Amino acid sequence: MAKFDLTPVMAPYLDVHLVFPLMEFISGKEIYNKQELLQAKLDILSKTNMIDFDIDIRKILYPDEGVPEFLKVKREKVITEMQELQDEVTSLLKVITDDSSAALETMKDPKALTAYLAKEIDFNIEMMENIYKIAKFKYECGNYSSTTGYLYFYLLVMPPTDKNYLSVLWGKLAAEILIQNWETALEDLNKLREFIDSTTFSSSLQLLQQRTWLIHWSLFIFFNHPKGRDLIIDMFLYRPHYLNAIQTMCPHILRYLATAVIINRSRRSALKDLVKVIQQESYTYRDPITEFLEHLYVNFDFEGARQKLHECQMVVFYDFFLVACLDEFVENARLMIFETFCRIHQCISIGMLAEKLNMNPDEAECWIVNLIRNARLDAKIDSKLGHVVMGTQPLSPYQQLLEKVDSLSVRSEALQALIERKLKAKNQDMRWGTQAEQFS
Repeated sequence: MAKFDLTPVMAPYLDVHLVFPLMEFISGKEIYNKQELLQAKLDILSKTNMIDFDIDIRKILYPDEGVPEFLKVKREKVITEMQELQDEVTSLLKVITDDSSAALETMKDPKALTAYLAKEIDFNIEMMENIYKIAKFKYECGNYSSTTGYLYFYLLVMPPTDKNYLSVLWGKLAAEILIQNWETALEDLNKLREFIDSTTFSSSLQLLQQRTWLIHWSLFIFFNHPKGRDLIIDMFLYRPHYLNAIQTMCPHILRYLATAVIINRSRRSALKDLVKVIQQESYTYRDPITEFLEHLYVNFDFEGARQKLHECQMVVFYDFFLVACLDEFVENARLMIFETFCRIHQCISIGMLAEKLNMNPDEAECWIVNLIRNARLDAKIDSKLGHVVMGTQPLSPYQQLLEKVDSLSVRSEALQALIERKLKAKNQDMRWGTQAEQFS
């Protein structure tokens, strides 16, 4: 399963602290060499101030060796530096942690906040730089809860034009993710996305990089927040800038978009658009989940879809973001195979259907009975012959009207585009004619 693991591909787009949950997950799946994984953790820890965690990993990796001297020295240095940073902003930290500081939240204007702080303590704007430093330092030490408080205060006081504003938005988002505060993390994600989309960066490449990082970080939220399954489709598929970033920089994200569409029955209308993107990017990225949709909705290859569904189960089980969706994924993928098969056939053998759904006949019959009972399927079961007989499902007048409107809309857009092209060609011919007359 290592060939389907995206952790090495995604790690460059994540903060080192966000890589740890992924590494802890794959450690339990035993798809990589244990010693190599521990060494990889140590390499990442060397970039942080989480000394105790580093020591614990070393004890497992090198049980016969003591704690290295350089780690003892680094630990003392971290403690000393932390104390120095706290001493520099003692009065300001008191205001932040004081119960009366709730008044700060009612002041949305940074100028009013600055005036309030100047009245309460001997405040100057340079002190906010120290708040930024101590927040970053605590984050590197793994104290994410304190980090969120400091960075929230920083965003209240400082305007969006501040040099550290973007870094603070990223830092707060990471800290909220790591303490699994999904509601606030979603708010921070939306705030960061709006800031990125409205800011003029030094180059188009830098803007593309920012969006690519945001796409990867957002996976933590989308697969944990109750509304995430809708939000991931809206952001990744229907926001052109982010779809372009996926196609340009990280087509592997299609795995997560495809899974969200499969498990979200209310958004099946997105399947057509998703399959089109999967086909466009099939030369750069393929995995069992994207291939499952191709087999089912492009090739109508039910045998191929059945085989891919088995591989999909393994991919989902070994994926950090998707593992919690395993049962839903299998249930909905089977339903998609069944629904597509039923559109083609009027009478279906339960034995044949069971084979295509990777189920035994009795299990398949019970599954179909439940579908009929829950009013998701217009069909009857002939137990003697072992057949499922599909009922006719005429479109309602409302649905027919919607389809006619959609068809007219598409044709109108095509006609408009054709007229615009002809007008453009005509105007260009007229300009060339004028220029030729002037030349002669």
